[in-house]
Amino acid sequence: MSRKYFGTDGIRGTVGQGAITPDFMLRLGHAVGRVLRKTSPRATVLIGKDTRISGYMLESALEAGFASAGVNVLLTGPLPTPGVAYLTRALRLDLGVVISASHNAFQDNGIKFFSAKGEKLPDAWELAVEAALDEAPQWVDSASLGRAKRLEDARGRYIEFCKNSFGSDLTLKGLKIVVDAANGAAYHVAPDVFHELGAEVISIGCKPDGFNINAGFGATSPGALVEAVKAHGAHYGVALDGDADRLQLVDGSGRLYNGDELLYAMVTDRLAQGQRVPGAVGTLMTNLAVELALRSRDVEFVRAKVGDRYVLEELAARGWQLGGEGSGHLLALDKHTTGDGIVSALLVLQSVCRSGRSLAEQLKGVELFPQTLINVRLAAGQDWQSSRRLAEEQSAVIAELGNRGRILIRASGTEPLLRVMVEASDAGLAQRCAQRLVDAVSA
Repeated sequence: MSRKYFGTDGIRGTVGQGAITPDFMLRLGHAVGRVLRKTSPRATVLIGKDTRISGYMLESALEAGFASAGVNVLLTGPLPTPGVAYLTRALRLDLGVVISASHNAFQDNGIKFFSAKGEKLPDAWELAVEAALDEAPQWVDSASLGRAKRLEDARGRYIEFCKNSFGSDLTLKGLKIVVDAANGAAYHVAPDVFHELGAEVISIGCKPDGFNINAGFGATSPGALVEAVKAHGAHYGVALDGDADRLQLVDGSGRLYNGDELLYAMVTDRLAQGQRVPGAVGTLMTNLAVELALRSRDVEFVRAKVGDRYVLEELAARGWQLGGEGSGHLLALDKHTTGDGIVSALLVLQSVCRSGRSLAEQLKGVELFPQTLINVRLAAGQDWQSSRRLAEEQSAVIAELGNRGRILIRASGTEPLLRVMVEASDAGLAQRCAQRLVDAVSA
């Protein structure tokens, strides 16, 4: 069966269009509820959301859909995506539901799901939901309707979970940290986590109004964090995205560290503690310098397709724990079942506190290859894969780069964009080659 609604990270789109409407959300809640009841006759789901104004509308529609299928609902209100995953597992619930479009602007929204174990669900489950959506609804009678109630102190429970990922023998005392929550789901969580571990905290991007999520703040707009760190003389700055599953980190000099570098720091911290790290998983986008640096430490490195679910699949298949993407979506499977920006930040800062060495010192010698990434908006129905002009230009660029770099062209799984990436030993070469490919796409 071909997919109609699910992409690489759940269902996502513009509010009021396609699947992101209240009538579809009611149908979706009902369909998911029917699938759940096949194995759990009296299932309970947890629904969390980010700070978009559309979250109220979609939450109400989903709640009604689940209740109409005989499924109980617990509501958390605004809560980071990894918080929903954690509480679903901790409370022994049947499903976790997150209403969020992650790093997208407020005009978008989406839905993603977590299993009872707090993990992303397999393709087979999504296909079963797709099939149920095509069937006529089967409303339960009044006596069988699901109930809904608010989960008390979801925020506090998740704060404690995050703090417990940080070494119990360590403290953040003496560190001044700027925390940027992108005006998203972690606005009332992240500052408290770092404060309660001893840091002096300056908060930015922590005043959501329903419309300003990811707008000029957060992991996708780290410029505000860089400036705040410099202005306040902070030691580090932590930027999350709208649902707080991504991380970007800045040091006191204003240097920005991406997910590739942070993954390397997480690996080397464990090696310094004498732990065995057989391997780590990145993606096709991971900087070549990080791969070479890890291999020099006898840590095997494997590239998965772009997307945290594919990184997770590779880790599970190999029994490894650490992986991530340059975007800052990092996985430490002995700490959490999914990517968690707050936990990832704590693991990196833990390496700083334990070693007494700054992040810059830990990454000395890891010189990233310059990468140029250009997003090209695709027209409706544009078949870029069949473009002869692009194929010819791609072959020419590969020949020119030789062993000095590589290219990657892929469609976004969440937006109508083509992502063109060129990595080369020289920044000018990467930029010129990327622009040639973009021109070929647009021709």
